[in-house]
Amino acid sequence: MRWRGLQALIRRRVRYRITLAGLLFALAVTLVACGAFLTGNNLLFMLFSTMLASIMISGFLSRLVLAGLEVELLLPEHVAARDAAPARIRIRNMKRWMPSLSIELSGRRDPHSGAPPILLETLYFPVVAGRATVEMPVKVTFPYRGRHKENLFQLSTRFPFGFLRKTAMVSLRRETTVYPAMVPTPEAVAALEAAAGEMESKVRGAGREFYSLRNYVPGDSARAVDWKSTAHTGELQVKEYARGQRREIEIYFDCTIPPGGSDWFEDLLESCAWLVWNLGELEAELIFRSQKYAISLPGEGDPYDILKFLAYLEPVPSLKGSPPAEPPFDDANCQILFTARPEDFRHAGWLPAHLLSPAAVQSDNNV
Repeated sequence: MRWRGLQALIRRRVRYRITLAGLLFALAVTLVACGAFLTGNNLLFMLFSTMLASIMISGFLSRLVLAGLEVELLLPEHVAARDAAPARIRIRNMKRWMPSLSIELSGRRDPHSGAPPILLETLYFPVVAGRATVEMPVKVTFPYRGRHKENLFQLSTRFPFGFLRKTAMVSLRRETTVYPAMVPTPEAVAALEAAAGEMESKVRGAGREFYSLRNYVPGDSARAVDWKSTAHTGELQVKEYARGQRREIEIYFDCTIPPGGSDWFEDLLESCAWLVWNLGELEAELIFRSQKYAISLPGEGDPYDILKFLAYLEPVPSLKGSPPAEPPFDDANCQILFTARPEDFRHAGWLPAHLLSPAAVQSDNNV
């Protein structure tokens, strides 16, 4: 039973690559072998056999060192594309008594999709004792938004003599939702500043900030009378004060694109994600809409719900007979529009609106 367990641990496929030290040692073995066979010297034969045995022992020990290692990636709850996210790598040695020595862990490019590795640095573990677990903090970077189902890593070692680098591939199958990268454009920054300024509108009410003067009407408090203005005009004048009223921000992201618009679609989507996140930081009352999707913050969710929707959003080619542009919920809202067909939305009532369109993205890319 123990031998079967050992076979299960060693079954992992291992690739070998000779190092510079291995090349020099192979050259030395060749020279010693030539000398032994040409001279018939028993000492050289003993040395030759010892060198061959060291190569065999090196291969067996290094394979045993890589056997029985489990890798676990601990990610934060929320991850955005192209943003270095703090994570933890956990390596567990399943062997009962034998330690794993001089282990290196690095990311690996996906051979099928060509996606770059999420781990850009190489981690070194001097020793992982038997039945022990070692953790190390790392930074991981996901290259694109959406659903990531598989993360590839490789374990390697040059133990014990450094003649060969042995590498074993590790595939971690775990579904991870990656939000879009949050990259602002100047237009998105301007829209955020305008939205932040329009969130607090001034209306007549019982506040403390001066709003206007008007003529006195029966029932007004004597404390509200402005005597200086009364003396100047000859009629009783009353001060009115302003109270703050929060305006809702309405964002519409149109996923309909013309042919060849996939590149700027991603740019607009990343600007939208940045804007949504920053409006969430300002605790704005937000209505976010897209085709067949609508959510109100904070009543129906939080900014992470919108970011998750954007993570999986795909562009829809604009064809004849496409659904018409939808009108805004309320003309009094502060409107922000992401679309490639602004004229259709203007006819639908999105005026005045802060427009972010492909033309703005292209001009930013050309700067």
